[in-house]
Amino acid sequence: MSITMDTTLASLVTNKRRVSALKSLGIVTVGDALTYYPFRVTEPVPLRAIREAAPGQQMAFAAVIRDMRVVPMNARRGYRLEATVDDADFARSRRVPGSTARLTFFSYRKSYVDWVSMRLRAGTSVVVSGMPSEYMGQLQFTHPEILTVAPGSAGTGAGLEGYARGAASGNGAFAGSTDPYASAQSAYPPAAAAPSGAALKYDADTVQEALTRVCRPRPVYHASSRISSEHIHETILGLLWMMGARTSSTPDGQLAGAGSADIVAPTTDTIAVQNGEEKSGTTAESGAEALSQSIPDVLPESVRKAKNLMHRAEAFLAIHDPASTARFKEAIETLRYEEAFVSQTSLLKARSHAHKSAAHSCPLVTDSLRDQFIASLPFSLTAGQQQVIHDIAADLAHDWPMQRLLQGEVGSGKTVVALAAMLQAVDAGYQAVLVAPTQVLAEQHAETIGRMVEQLKPAIPVTLLTGGMKLAARRKALAAAASGEPGIIVATHAAFSKTFQAPHLALVVIDEQHRFGVEQRESLNAKTDDGTTPHLLVMTATPIPRTAAMTWFGDLDISWLTELPGGRKPIRTVVVNEADAATMGRMFAHIRARVDAGERAYIVCPRIDADDEENEGGSGVSSAAGSARGRAAASGSSARTAAGGRATRAAADAIGIDDPYETFDENGETVARPPLHAVAEIADRLQRLPQFQGIRFATLTGRDKDDVKTQVMADFAGGETPILVSTTVIEVGVDVKQASCIVIFDADRYGLSQLHQLRGRVGRGGTNSWAFLISRAEPGSPAEQRLEVIHHSLDGAEIAQADLEFRGAGDVLGDAQSGGKSSLKLLRVVKDVDMIADARTRAEQLLAADPELAGEVQLAGAVLDFTRGNETFLTSS
Repeated sequence: MSITMDTTLASLVTNKRRVSALKSLGIVTVGDALTYYPFRVTEPVPLRAIREAAPGQQMAFAAVIRDMRVVPMNARRGYRLEATVDDADFARSRRVPGSTARLTFFSYRKSYVDWVSMRLRAGTSVVVSGMPSEYMGQLQFTHPEILTVAPGSAGTGAGLEGYARGAASGNGAFAGSTDPYASAQSAYPPAAAAPSGAALKYDADTVQEALTRVCRPRPVYHASSRISSEHIHETILGLLWMMGARTSSTPDGQLAGAGSADIVAPTTDTIAVQNGEEKSGTTAESGAEALSQSIPDVLPESVRKAKNLMHRAEAFLAIHDPASTARFKEAIETLRYEEAFVSQTSLLKARSHAHKSAAHSCPLVTDSLRDQFIASLPFSLTAGQQQVIHDIAADLAHDWPMQRLLQGEVGSGKTVVALAAMLQAVDAGYQAVLVAPTQVLAEQHAETIGRMVEQLKPAIPVTLLTGGMKLAARRKALAAAASGEPGIIVATHAAFSKTFQAPHLALVVIDEQHRFGVEQRESLNAKTDDGTTPHLLVMTATPIPRTAAMTWFGDLDISWLTELPGGRKPIRTVVVNEADAATMGRMFAHIRARVDAGERAYIVCPRIDADDEENEGGSGVSSAAGSARGRAAASGSSARTAAGGRATRAAADAIGIDDPYETFDENGETVARPPLHAVAEIADRLQRLPQFQGIRFATLTGRDKDDVKTQVMADFAGGETPILVSTTVIEVGVDVKQASCIVIFDADRYGLSQLHQLRGRVGRGGTNSWAFLISRAEPGSPAEQRLEVIHHSLDGAEIAQADLEFRGAGDVLGDAQSGGKSSLKLLRVVKDVDMIADARTRAEQLLAADPELAGEVQLAGAVLDFTRGNETFLTSS
């Protein structure tokens, strides 16, 4: 069986529970496993003789079992197993006297005690790794790691001479064992034969092999309650062995060679070892070659040599079975550069492809509709708006498609800019489409635009098309679009359906672009009847750091709107500890006072109801983003589980929190956190409070039907239900000018950019406004530090920068909202800006010589995978 990066684990791993546990972490294929990188590596364990032991300091040594006994614990249930070990031979190699120590194990399970007893019989050679302590005047190791060594012609000294030479001449990871000594027979008798019928398996063939395994740096992976970091590591090593790796990555840059340690062949209990793949059947040299064939390099050879980088197969091996921490870091840098190179090549190809397409030219005309519209505005445009409108006008005049990203703060006037662009297209005799992510937002846009253009001459038809429209109205809207008459069409996802046709479409405006994938946007290209590509303007209020935007959106021209129109007052942000009942009470009294003054309040909760258990407490599924990342994660995240798994759409609808900040213990396992608050629960609790007696509440979630959402928002804006308890469905575009207060429960679990977006829902009518962030974060914790950023800043760029640094680039940028998988796992957009710039320069040189990457098949495939997997570029909202 030929194993590739696309081979499923289900076909290789025989333990189906493990397959299921790995799938919950987002690990489905061999490629998923190899790119599930450890978050740290342990330091090498030093070799020390028992007499050199220091309590509390990790150490490893070779010894022989002198005696062993099992003692029932009468005061408590269970057993205590004690074994005495003697390190005479090992100590001699270090030129210190031999000594003894006690190994102690506790267990309630008799089967476990029997298993350990069978392994630690008198005379057995073992390698011990653990933390020594002192008990009743004797050195003791409690539950140390034990590797049993198969009996041979020599005792514990066998192989130590060779190990010492390897340690001295290798990477320097194992200090102390540098003096070879002659092999010596053990002073104790060989281990007794295993009981009849018991198949005793040894962990290592030689002491050298065992010492190498326990002393080497070990990768630690983000794990879960279903699978430990050790089992993840064991599975990945088994996969590498099956793909051809027989020895670890060595410092001389080879996949196999002198001084490298053997990778242990996986057992049939874990991996389905194929016929002909037995350990004795493959040499290290052929195994290395096989691994390189199974994992071909992505980077061009010229780039890899110029940058002195590892082969991709070699890098995977050095990450998952590192010979040293330095080797591990070198491999991480190799794959980080690979990500930078693939991403920049992808963006450059996308930009080049766009400039080769044809588009309708929409030059400005005398007394244009655009100029009439600007003159009719009851306010003056900001300098930023004027500049962006000018830039877009120049783009629309070209006969190749504009591709521009407009990033602006909440309330910075992006809609005015977009409408000016659409009027320029209509003036040229074409159609323009504005696509909004929700029906509520589309209806708001249609109403606002219709009101803004009603005085213009000639009259501009504004057509609304949503999935929730009645059949007759929908047919009328589709017919108006299909007629090709110049005008503006405001639509939801209905614009991507096969029934929607706009034959004279010249401009597409995408509002909150991260809600739509590349495939959806490209489907609009097919709506024209002459094969042209519409101009594209994508807008987002998501704060994006400038360095990240210029790096990551390299296929788009980027404009920023940083000035807010006059009349908006700063939003006062208050962080409230949920356990502080007095402050919570004052907050609710304040909200009641604002409601009595004719204002409105949002209450935001991450879940719909308390029964939503899927991904609870750590997924980070953003329903507002329409995700299926599901981060996801976290490091779980925006529709991604913290560990990297994918969430279902039902879970995305149920949980609206964007939580990429998972908490892990030192072993990489997720730390349990309190359950998230739910809309139904909070609405019920608040209505019972004396502060809200006589006040009507409404609820709004992603599960509500479109007509229900429209009615709820109308009642809220009209004051019939002045308090709205909702999920993050109100996160984008909802514009209720009377709203002055927003309360966000579980704020410590949201991304900073999402909090900034939610906060922007209030203060839109020029009144004083407040955002209350309800937190259960521990004092001094990273979660509390994140909230301090949003507490003290209203600057979206500053918040985005902090979000990027807290989360890492792989969580903020580069993941898909439509079920694709992110190719960005190591690249740090802020810290690696020089690396990205270098990769972009080299990618430009490569594409200049080979535009279609005909000579770089693997790179071309990686670029295609990257484009598909990162089709929306943004994950946070």
